[in-house]
Amino acid sequence: MDAKEFKHRYYPFHPKLYRVAYALLNRAEDAEDILQETYCKLWLKRDELTAIRQPEAFCMTLVKNLCLDFLRASARRKGCEPEAVPVIPVEVTPESELESKEQLAHIESLIDRLPEKQRVVLRMRGFGDCSLEEIETATGESAVNVRVLLSRARKTLKEMLRKQ
Repeated sequence: MDAKEFKHRYYPFHPKLYRVAYALLNRAEDAEDILQETYCKLWLKRDELTAIRQPEAFCMTLVKNLCLDFLRASARRKGCEPEAVPVIPVEVTPESELESKEQLAHIESLIDRLPEKQRVVLRMRGFGDCSLEEIETATGESAVNVRVLLSRARKTLKEMLRKQ
């Protein structure tokens, strides 16, 4: 497979792959690094990829696995959590910006307390703007399981917010 064919076959998946990586890592720079690593791995195995029947699903799984490896390695090295995604209020004042950051940090801390599968699915749907089909492909969960995980995550999050 030459470079032109490689780009033609795999570049259309880039937006979806980025959304999945960003949803899992919650940091643009890390998501971009994972995509770079994904494309490098694909390029090195380009001659073997012609046998892949569903290249998009293959790429989504590769990105998901690279992200999970990155998160595990990062947790072992630092023990730190991904940064919060900033939210900009409609009317930006120093007070409203601080309040929004505090609210977002609080919600992020609550999301971090969810079980892993619920946390990943909720971030992919909420922050990554991934469709249910993209989440299914990335996580390997069935459509029903994805909906159940989302529902449970939202319900648990609402309960945590009510208690505080």
